[in-house]
Amino acid sequence: MKNLSTHFTQMLTRGRGGAGGGGGTGVGAGGVAFGMAGGRISRRNTGMLLRFIGALVAMVTVYSVLFHWIMLYEGREYSWVSGFYWTLVTMSTLGFGDITFKSDLGRVFSIVVVLSGTVFMLIVLPFAFIQFFLAPWLEEREAARTPRSLPEDTAGHVILTRYDAVGESLVRRLEQFGHSYAVVCPDLPEAQRLNDLGVKVMLGEPDDPETYRRARAEKAAMVFTSLPDAANTNVAFTVREVTDRTPVVATATDAASIPILQLAGSSSVLQLREVLAQALARGTVGGNAMTHVVGQVDELLIAEASVRRTPLVGQTLRQSGLRDLGVSVVGFWERGEFSVATPDAVIRESVVLVLAGSAEQLQNYDEAFAIYNVSRDPVLVLGGGSLGRAAARALQERGIDVRIVEQDPSRVRDAERTVVGNAADAKVLERAGIRKAPAVLVTTHDDSINLFLTIFCRRLRPDVQIIARVTAERNVRTLHRAGADFVLSFASMGAGSVLNLLKGSRLVTVTEGLEVFRTPVPRALVGRTIAQSGVREKTGCTIVALREKAGGPLQTNPAANTPLADGDELVLAGDTAARERFTALAG
Repeated sequence: MKNLSTHFTQMLTRGRGGAGGGGGTGVGAGGVAFGMAGGRISRRNTGMLLRFIGALVAMVTVYSVLFHWIMLYEGREYSWVSGFYWTLVTMSTLGFGDITFKSDLGRVFSIVVVLSGTVFMLIVLPFAFIQFFLAPWLEEREAARTPRSLPEDTAGHVILTRYDAVGESLVRRLEQFGHSYAVVCPDLPEAQRLNDLGVKVMLGEPDDPETYRRARAEKAAMVFTSLPDAANTNVAFTVREVTDRTPVVATATDAASIPILQLAGSSSVLQLREVLAQALARGTVGGNAMTHVVGQVDELLIAEASVRRTPLVGQTLRQSGLRDLGVSVVGFWERGEFSVATPDAVIRESVVLVLAGSAEQLQNYDEAFAIYNVSRDPVLVLGGGSLGRAAARALQERGIDVRIVEQDPSRVRDAERTVVGNAADAKVLERAGIRKAPAVLVTTHDDSINLFLTIFCRRLRPDVQIIARVTAERNVRTLHRAGADFVLSFASMGAGSVLNLLKGSRLVTVTEGLEVFRTPVPRALVGRTIAQSGVREKTGCTIVALREKAGGPLQTNPAANTPLADGDELVLAGDTAARERFTALAG
């Protein structure tokens, strides 16, 4: 292992040195090289402008001398001031007419002066002024708006190396939490564009140690890099040259890259494709009425369960008797919309319950409803790419049979469970078993195709559960309107995973739009019981667990008459808006 580490260190060091020699800005020089290059460009522009002005002065001088010679030829004599006056008036095409030539030689000379003046003074001079003076000045002013370093007292911030879909979602969440951040951007125009959008950006090369010194990486809460695997390796290795303390979280496309990234210094490596695949599989609850765990906080489990074809349909939550099983109903999912569960809420056929409880309490629920909504028919996975195959594997690990629909035969890995054909063809879906399938997973990488397939499958099977993925977070609501029961955003899941690592066990994003977070009992609620606190009514959050004093046992689903004491810790569940309302209530 020591030899491997030494070899890997030497390899990266050589790679960085070689890469640095080829670029204009210099990978190894970073912001310093940018500043030096900027200085060279400024001096070059000034020199070019001065040379042009010198040529123009020389031309005016030559024309003034020729003016005197031709006037002497015509038998007239003017002062040198008059010569310069005539030359400038003629070159600028003002043409006052107070001094004119009488001979053909003088008139030909006037034509030459007018034409050259038109070119130089009306075309070349404005262009040179803009090109060599005004434009560089404006660029320097714009560049000055983009910082090349963070203030020395910056601490506890998150450094991002890329503003992609995941980075955009993460920045939005960090701003919601009031957490400081900085996006490292090597390209000045892109940095200026992000700056205009209100993104906090810092100019610098992501593989330059000086960038992270100027970004105060030694005092940062995290460095998150979502570049390609090789670039992420370089980033992790570079950060470790600056600090050994700051966690480095890197993404990995290829599983083989994980040990290399860890060897380079990454604290955590996220395979976002696998995270999304697991989430897609967890959301598939159409095969039975049993609970499926989607998140965990200590001993507390968060699970989802379909109520289709169970005795719960048509009852209110108060009438259901679920509380007698020990589980707490956090809320309802229905056609992609999450709503807080109230005692008088009616449980409809299309509802998916979000439950909280211990493993024993969820087992009680399963024992009561295991006989309902049992389906042995395979789940359809539309799209046989890497994500579709990963989701299929996750479903099979849960004992659920699958059928993958893939148009490209070269992507087929499991011929027995794959139907080759266009998923937009009703005959292909019929052959795959759309009429009996309990659920359909739409997994292609194109949001427009996923929208089309969602609408198509909803028309073929109005009662089937549809779970779709999107790349851009802005398309989540569009897929919900198209008929998807659950929509999982690649960007949102990635940002949630990073935020979970940043917040530790204080905040867990269990699924799209649902968060579980821990907080001390607010001073305003001390001395009240859970019922008297009005947390659910005022904020939409549900108290799903309570830990008395520090280090005490966790009480899942505490009774409504449980008192809230100073020093106790609450575990609450709700969406982002509910969490923000609770924060405001806590003051």
